[in-house]
Amino acid sequence: MKIKLMALYCLVTILTGVQAKPMNVVFILADDLGWADTTLYGKTSLYDTPNLERLAKRGMTFSRAYSNSPLCSPTRASILTGQTPARHGSTAPQHHMGLVRLKPTINEKSMPAGNKALQTDSVTRLDTELPTLGKMMKKAGYSTAHFGKWHLGPEPFSPLEHGFDVDLPHYAGPGPKGSFVAPWKYDNFDPNYENEHIEDRMAEEAVAWMNSVKGSKPYFMNYWMFSVHAPFDAKSELIDEYRKKIDPNDAQRSPTYAAMIHSMDDAVGSLLDAVEASGMADETIIIFTSDNGGNMYNGIVETGRDGKEYISSATSNFPLRGGKATMFEGGVRVPTVIVWPGVTKPGSRSDEVIQSADFYPTLLKQLKVRMPKNHVVDGQDITPLLKGGKLNRRGIVTYFPHSPPVPDWLPPSMSFISGDWKLIRLFHQGEGGAHDYLLYNLKNDIGEQNNLAKSNPEMVQTLDRMMENYIRNSGAVVPLPNPKFDPEKYNPSRVGKQPGGLKISSKSKQKSVKTAGGTAGGWTAGGTCAVKAVKKSLQIKSSGKDPFIQANAFSDFIDGPFTVRLRMKSDASGQGAVYYGKPPSPDRMPHFDVNHDGEWHEYAVEIPADTLNGLRIDPARGAGELLIQWIRLEDSKGEVLKEWEF
Repeated sequence: MKIKLMALYCLVTILTGVQAKPMNVVFILADDLGWADTTLYGKTSLYDTPNLERLAKRGMTFSRAYSNSPLCSPTRASILTGQTPARHGSTAPQHHMGLVRLKPTINEKSMPAGNKALQTDSVTRLDTELPTLGKMMKKAGYSTAHFGKWHLGPEPFSPLEHGFDVDLPHYAGPGPKGSFVAPWKYDNFDPNYENEHIEDRMAEEAVAWMNSVKGSKPYFMNYWMFSVHAPFDAKSELIDEYRKKIDPNDAQRSPTYAAMIHSMDDAVGSLLDAVEASGMADETIIIFTSDNGGNMYNGIVETGRDGKEYISSATSNFPLRGGKATMFEGGVRVPTVIVWPGVTKPGSRSDEVIQSADFYPTLLKQLKVRMPKNHVVDGQDITPLLKGGKLNRRGIVTYFPHSPPVPDWLPPSMSFISGDWKLIRLFHQGEGGAHDYLLYNLKNDIGEQNNLAKSNPEMVQTLDRMMENYIRNSGAVVPLPNPKFDPEKYNPSRVGKQPGGLKISSKSKQKSVKTAGGTAGGWTAGGTCAVKAVKKSLQIKSSGKDPFIQANAFSDFIDGPFTVRLRMKSDASGQGAVYYGKPPSPDRMPHFDVNHDGEWHEYAVEIPADTLNGLRIDPARGAGELLIQWIRLEDSKGEVLKEWEF
């Protein structure tokens, strides 16, 4: 009987090119890791990822792999469901917020009159009615576990309700809780030793679990990294090591971010070592990818070799345009390696287009797990590509009906990539409420600098027709024209040029960017000001119309709404404002009147949010000197959550 079964296994393997025996699956998902943040696509000037190169030598590297969204939660939902955000409804990373919304809706309340289109409100939880990968694999007899970031909802929407037997550290927030290096702030999950790095700990826990279940039955493991998401901190010895390598004229010049990538790569190495040591390397599929492009818009306060502080962007995605939260290539093209023993050729590469939703049908079909009934899947089985062939694919959709305030921002939009062509539809941005378009030939223009929409109207029509067909098929809730639109308040020059914050040029020769200056007392200066600690106060010297300070290493707070209180005196001018959330947004910006008489005054600003994960204060709108004695953040009960005394 055993001989007959072995003969059957061999026959199936020969006919399909896929192993008939059960395979283990290790799914590694990096967070915010950009296409240019590894050495998979050419050597970087700073980063070093030897374990990813080691992984690539065992399998296939994809140069045109796309996340299903330029932000994290939507892509995570796509991996687990095989659907695009247009269909499953998770279009923004709001899954840690208090509000539970299982269906997307149109936001008709908060859109400014200068915006032509209404945005949509995203689903805020991954519905437990969905047949997720965890559920399907568990149903098929696999041991299942999830380690690291989830960000698709707390209980009753956690990994434990989505088919995973184990979930560590059982945390639903948008990034590591508190910091990467202990002490961190997870509930019931304490560090094993002083200054323990969360990625080291996660890898240790994952390896222990793999060893505990190996041989009993096949396993499916999510290792969804916290790295390299904010807050930006790392092992001090690694920061010191990379500080020696910094070229101040290079766009990638953050030793902290380089150290974070180093720890991420070390974790990959730990998993590889464990798979090889288990003797099951030939029975283990390993997938490595990222949830969206690199975060090039957040500044990190660094100390140079000369001891002076400077502010660096986290990374650069050059030669790609844009980064996390944008529809340009830098926001959605991600590093990807797939190791499938017996299928992928070691050290092979593919230039074919794949997307996050493809992993769902590929794994289920090739592992002989029955596809769920009455569940539409947008992804395709990419096994032909894994075997070195081609895929009959018309194109892929990226749906992002939001406008995060980053330098390369776009209005609510959607893209369709087919072959070398990429069309971006800007909802209702044309004349009379019609759509507007950006068209790029990625083969000739990977940096998306030349909009060919006007010179190629037939291509625009062809790709837009495919896009419209998908919208109808998916039942997507799409942006509508803004009924309160006021042409006098519309500024078309803002498209792709969001003012404020850290700006990184996407031209061929990028240069490092310095903001006005400094950090003190847990706050970093931005815009047109510099800060320093003076006589038990935070001194803000503004030279223009856009001074602001932003809180560093900000924790996730719940139990809103919140109140920000501060004691300040000023001889500047203009209203004050408080931006909240990540990234700080003009849609989240309560104003307050400031008395600029040079005397001390106390101010209280209400923050209408259930959760809070970022804070920026714009204390004025003009030049002058301001002093802040203290800042306090209070919850809905008036209890002080955090206090800064200078």
